[in-house]
Amino acid sequence: MTETAVYAAGGVVWRLVDGKLRILLIHRTKYRDLTLPKGKVDPGETLAETAVREIREETGIRVALGVPVGVSRYRMPNGRTKIVHYWAAEATDAAVRTSSFVPNKEVAAIEWVSLKKARKHLSYPVDIEILDEFCRVVDEGALPTFPIVVLRHAKARAREEWEGSDTARPLTPRGRRQAQAIVGPLLAFGVRRVISSPAERCVRTATPIAQAIGQRVQFCESISQDAWEEGRADARSIIGQRVRSRKPVVLASHGPVLPDILHELALATGTMSGSYLGSASALDPAAFSVVHVPVEHPGAGIVAIETHEPQV
Repeated sequence: MTETAVYAAGGVVWRLVDGKLRILLIHRTKYRDLTLPKGKVDPGETLAETAVREIREETGIRVALGVPVGVSRYRMPNGRTKIVHYWAAEATDAAVRTSSFVPNKEVAAIEWVSLKKARKHLSYPVDIEILDEFCRVVDEGALPTFPIVVLRHAKARAREEWEGSDTARPLTPRGRRQAQAIVGPLLAFGVRRVISSPAERCVRTATPIAQAIGQRVQFCESISQDAWEEGRADARSIIGQRVRSRKPVVLASHGPVLPDILHELALATGTMSGSYLGSASALDPAAFSVVHVPVEHPGAGIVAIETHEPQV
């Protein structure tokens, strides 16, 4: 991030009303404009966390992020560049019913509109560019999606510094901080289940997010490093189960195992292989890749993959 740029995040919030797609626009009080919900990054926040928080603050609706739908860049009156990252975000019926929105000094009103009306009435060309990318996803039949999050364990004690078994190798103090730091970003994608290699370093990385969603970590020996080194790893089975379930999940594993997990994800969804799989699996400690898969037709292929780094 450059010193001169201002970073922000937001979303194209969508829902189906009587079978018809509607997106949420906000009428801003001060600027008297019509735009997409967004806002600036708070200190220590990731872009994904910002998007979820700003959507809730401006619309009163809790969302989980879906596929990324673009980045807008424009010059502000003070000369600085503003860079805004956007995601598609479904507003469930329950979330809409429990919306806490009331008109305020920042947002005068919110409005659900058709894509045609949104394109006609949005105040800024950069918003229309984001809308166009969202429409491309819609036209491909890729909404809604569910995420399969592939997570590398946080920073652990080096092998040469550890006298016990490799499976018992613990996280370092930095690793423990990383495990806590990724909770917010993972929550932004609405994960509901956490599956981990039984190695101590993976379990301790996965435990904070599992606790945050009120679940226990589910152990899976078939994605452990021991199994991989001994030639008995079986990423295919767990990936097949997770794709069939169509539920948001975190898979916590090891650097050497991640390429196999991403490869099996591509196979299970009928996605062409490519260098992007290598990039998505070449993760630093506590980094994760979010693989977005279409709910209705998982075999139609991965819609998008995005990678996130820990902030510590």
